[in-house]
Amino acid sequence: MIVFPAIDLKSGEVVRLAEGDMDRATVYGDDPAAQAAIFAQAGAEHLHVVDLDGAFAGESRNADAVKAIVETFPGYVQLGGGIRDAAAVEAWFNLGVARIVIGSAALKNPEFVREMAREWENGIVVAVDARDGMVATEGWAEVSNVSVVDMARRFEDAGVASLLFTDIGRDGLLKGCNIEATLELAQRVDIPVIASGGVKGLDEIHVLSLNAHEGIEGVITGRALYEGKLDLAAAIAMAGRE
Repeated sequence: MIVFPAIDLKSGEVVRLAEGDMDRATVYGDDPAAQAAIFAQAGAEHLHVVDLDGAFAGESRNADAVKAIVETFPGYVQLGGGIRDAAAVEAWFNLGVARIVIGSAALKNPEFVREMAREWENGIVVAVDARDGMVATEGWAEVSNVSVVDMARRFEDAGVASLLFTDIGRDGLLKGCNIEATLELAQRVDIPVIASGGVKGLDEIHVLSLNAHEGIEGVITGRALYEGKLDLAAAIAMAGRE
């Protein structure tokens, strides 16, 4: 199972939000590339990067920071946030991003996701972000009437690499990952699932890794790392043990 340390970008800084609220941002640094290097030194081979400003604006807002991260980090960078057209997808792949996460556009324009998945094999991840089981979009500012499972099933035959499932109500709060909902999604769709939202410690990494055979591809963790609640090297070792 893959452990993705997270770098969320707001105004060029490394931050973590509480429940996706831009007004509840904690700043952890002003050098995203240096943070990427720290994660690489701890053994990370994959990195999850989110342009938070871009998620709300619908277009890139932290491009320079993302480019610096890609140039610094020796592994695979997964990028999301405001990527909603083919030109943006192509530009980021050409700059060295390994996988693109599409959320809002996946709900509103599923054919776009299908086209990108056909063009960029194993390169597209669909973000399925949930509030009370329903899909949220536009930087989590809007909640749809589409359920998480229904949204995910739209892409079962599309060739997407994986689903990124986040329980927004837990994100950035260290409440613990919603393992039950994550497993339920993985069991009900034929696409690998990445767990996200609220990871607080090694125990969750252990449980998720035990269920990798159920379709759990990986887990994203942010605040637990920045707050010293979770040791990245230990998490990576735990994830690779099963």
